[in-house]
Amino acid sequence: MQRLEGLMRKAMQQYEMISPGDRVAVGVSGGKDSVALTVGLARLARYYEHPFTVTAVTLDPRFGGEDTDYSALTALFESYGVEHVVKRSNIGTVIFDLRKEPNPCALCAKMRRGLLHDTALELGCNKVALGHHLDDAIETFYMNLFREGRIGCFSPVTYLSRKQLTMIRPMLLATEAEVVHAVHSLSLPIVKSRCPADGVTVRQSTKEFVHKMSREDRAFRQKMLGALQKSGIDGWGPSAPGRTPLPPKEEI
Repeated sequence: MQRLEGLMRKAMQQYEMISPGDRVAVGVSGGKDSVALTVGLARLARYYEHPFTVTAVTLDPRFGGEDTDYSALTALFESYGVEHVVKRSNIGTVIFDLRKEPNPCALCAKMRRGLLHDTALELGCNKVALGHHLDDAIETFYMNLFREGRIGCFSPVTYLSRKQLTMIRPMLLATEAEVVHAVHSLSLPIVKSRCPADGVTVRQSTKEFVHKMSREDRAFRQKMLGALQKSGIDGWGPSAPGRTPLPPKEEI
């Protein structure tokens, strides 16, 4: 966890993710990434150079029409002094039962994203932290390249002008393996996704490609990080010292 904290702190400084007095809502699905992110931010908030507060927000899609039990996460976050807000929704029912979406991921992500933004605003938060790590960024890059024929990836920092919210991704310098090791080191509880499409998405096949490339070249992920930072993709270049750039805008 100390290793992960160090990488998170480096990303937060390099991309100027946190300003004094920020109120950060962390999107918590219950998986390893979002749980590690919440704990890492809670620990960093104790000594980070800019004071900020953390609130964990979980959106329960209620797959199969049933509530998911997040009590283990609530107890964990409370031990770090972090409030855990669980918002129940009917997203699972709409996606799989009413609309019977053959490719549900895009619509589900859009609906969850909108609800997360609205909940963050209700809680008085000005920033939303997401648990994307370096593997996620590499996978997104290749999905855009292979599936759409374009060079692109999500940004470390994204400003949502219509919502007046800033999205941050503090774990972008950490690999998935480093996140897994952090979770295991503290025996953090995980709530497994009950999504019917879990593990059978396009991203899963891209993840397998990234793992294959990494087995052939152990430096593959770090080479890809360097390529992303030099690519000219919006928001990936390090900030100039002493300058606070306007974050990339995303109209949604």
